[in-house]
Amino acid sequence: MENKFKSVIDEAVVKLYDRYPELDEKYGDAGRKKCYEDNIHHFNYLESAADVGEAKVFSDYALWLNSVLVSRGMKSDHLIDNFNCIMESLEGTGVEKGETFKFYLKQAIESIQSADREEPTSS
Repeated sequence: MENKFKSVIDEAVVKLYDRYPELDEKYGDAGRKKCYEDNIHHFNYLESAADVGEAKVFSDYALWLNSVLVSRGMKSDHLIDNFNCIMESLEGTGVEKGETFKFYLKQAIESIQSADREEPTSS
């Protein structure tokens, strides 16, 4: 699957899997492929948000996605770390709208963290 953000996504996936080697053990190559595809969706939403000039478009997507992932046993930290890996991978690339994307990613992380603080924990 080709994408104009391929090099950034490739680097972000490598960073994420370096931080979580257990992902490779658990999901293997199929997991890396799925992670890459998920990052394409993130960039599609980042572009949509940038096109309308609204960080909320991406933050709303991130909150929805996080709720889906958490309902399937993942932690918010996984998505947040993925977003951090994307931001790091955007550094120095000269990607058009890269700075805007980083700002939207930061806003989304703050939204997820805020939602997590408001969510009562069940034990």
